[in-house]
Amino acid sequence: MLTIPVKFPHLTQTPHSGYHWDGSSRRFFEGWYYRVTLPDCGQTFAFMYSIEDPIGSKSYSGGAAQVLGVNDEYICRTFPDVQKFWGSKDVLALGHWGKTHLKTPPQYLIPSEFEDHIQEGYQATATLNQGEIHDPATGNYCRWRYEIQPIYYWGNQNSLQQSTAGWLSSLQIFEPGWQILMAHGSASGWIDWNGKIYEFTNAPAYGEKNWGGAFPQKWFWLNCNSFDGEPDLALTAGGGRRGVLWWMESVAMIGLHYQGKFYEFVPWNAKVEWNIQPWGRWQMWARNSDYEIELTGTTNLPGTPLRAPTANGLLFCCRDTMQGKLNLELRKLTNSKSQTILKAQSSVCGLEIGGGSWDNSWYSR
Repeated sequence: MLTIPVKFPHLTQTPHSGYHWDGSSRRFFEGWYYRVTLPDCGQTFAFMYSIEDPIGSKSYSGGAAQVLGVNDEYICRTFPDVQKFWGSKDVLALGHWGKTHLKTPPQYLIPSEFEDHIQEGYQATATLNQGEIHDPATGNYCRWRYEIQPIYYWGNQNSLQQSTAGWLSSLQIFEPGWQILMAHGSASGWIDWNGKIYEFTNAPAYGEKNWGGAFPQKWFWLNCNSFDGEPDLALTAGGGRRGVLWWMESVAMIGLHYQGKFYEFVPWNAKVEWNIQPWGRWQMWARNSDYEIELTGTTNLPGTPLRAPTANGLLFCCRDTMQGKLNLELRKLTNSKSQTILKAQSSVCGLEIGGGSWDNSWYSR
């Protein structure tokens, strides 16, 4: 019997935390994203895990672990054997074993046992992220182990947590699904990046996931929970063209956690607009009945190509930097007048574009 430690009440778990695959042979992927930011050195590590067509024996069956590390450097390792992947249907918990001498079915291991027995692979829960991968072509490697104390999931503190895409995301209408698992948390542990060990305590951490049998045609994303002088602030924003039954739609959202309150700007309660350049500048505006928000993300860095699940398997189809600049302003609306209640900046914002084509700016208005 697989026993997975859960250190928080089930009430606070976000919807869609469990593994979604229903055992069928339809095209399917699920991906998870964990991130930790180290403000002292201005570096961020992002860990991306994925599984495709887990029934096996399909053209794209397999899994992968990718790490975007120091100065946006990148390492990836694939795990072709889907039988070595495991995921919990009930809670956030998953793993994939690569190189190991163990003959037992893959499962959660206490962290010390994982380090002893798994030479390559990963395991992750709501409170732990651990793994090791190597690039045989370059000799580069990454080993990591840190514990996570969640602070914000997706919704107001001490309340039932929300689906990022609303209640309809529980149905197979929107594909892919998207869920922020933890908007903000506190991570303590270590990361060994090619021999340099980064130790950290109470570093900002984040987690999200997506899943489904179809793939977005095009998307953008901004994410930050390490702001100058604002330790209790977390932002996730993004948009894309996705399938809804038999048509495509362009949608976007902004979610902000600040001082215990959740500010949500989504298509069903707000007007959300954007202007995203092919690379270098991300602008978003949103307004609901009580608040309005404005975001500007910029970078002069080239960004790093990353792989993502597509209709044709795991391919380089997006570009990221974890060292973007971000300016954020939140205003309260009263009698049609606006009053600024928050201005914040960061130099360690995650910025991404994905899909195609990005020959021109993507402008909503």
